[in-house]
Amino acid sequence: MIELHRLNGEPFVLNSDLIETMEMTPDTVVRLFNGNRYLVKESTEYIITAITKFRGSSGYACIPMVLTGEEK
Repeated sequence: MIELHRLNGEPFVLNSDLIETMEMTPDTVVRLFNGNRYLVKESTEYIITAITKFRGSSGYACIPMVLTGEEK
């Protein structure tokens, strides 16, 4: 679970395992597998860092990725 903030500043906690996609349009839109969509203040980079930190602290296996020139 990660804490995010709606555009009005209201905090909420999101199950990061349900995230399907994220995009910046310019606000960050987080779409879940169940079809729910959230507009949040945080950037996609912040959310990725929060997910990685949460998974590392809760025993999830986090495998670091090394990007090649084609994947960047």
